[in-house]
Amino acid sequence: MNIDINAIMQGISIWALPVLMAIVLHEVAHGWVAYKLGDDTADWLGRLTLNPIKHIDPIGTVLIPVLLLVMQSPFLFGYAKPVPINWRKLRHPKRDMVWVALAGPITNLILALLSTLLLMLAVQLPSSMLWFIQPLALMCQASIMINLVLLVFNLIPLPPLDGGRVATGLLPGTLSYQLSRLEPYGFIIIVVLMMMGWLQAIIGPVVMGGTTWLMGLALPS
Repeated sequence: MNIDINAIMQGISIWALPVLMAIVLHEVAHGWVAYKLGDDTADWLGRLTLNPIKHIDPIGTVLIPVLLLVMQSPFLFGYAKPVPINWRKLRHPKRDMVWVALAGPITNLILALLSTLLLMLAVQLPSSMLWFIQPLALMCQASIMINLVLLVFNLIPLPPLDGGRVATGLLPGTLSYQLSRLEPYGFIIIVVLMMMGWLQAIIGPVVMGGTTWLMGLALPS
């Protein structure tokens, strides 16, 4: 495989900020909602901050996105260090964990919509500002895609993903307990699904369809 260093560096310059914002705000949202519902663990550990250094995971935030860029993947994926949540401190643990879990995906949905709005505004600027419009538009498009990837991926109902925690909180006792028992094996199942191509088959059409639709709203036909 021929590696185009210039293309990789250009990709990093476009994707770096959208990826950092998407994964950092995703984790901060979890911690902030938990804090509002009685759990101050994230605040006590200094994780309720937008400082990316506090959230960067060397593998999930740096290595995986760069490798996907090198491999010319159709979309990027990444993650930050999970914000610690102590469910015992929540005022209503079972119910509140649903809101804590939903906070991350909802944040990614909001960021995707805001990026669509910013892209819509950017393309209305005069052509004399092309030097500014072009990189901004590319970053907005990258932001739409990475946020939709995180939104759809994290809503898969498999613990420890957010969707799994939501399902655990909503299901009745026996089913909730049975699903929660999968948590130690959750990431192994995800890796297996990814290696077999099933994960991409599940989230790919939804992400690409959502990205196409939002970009269609923002870009003139």
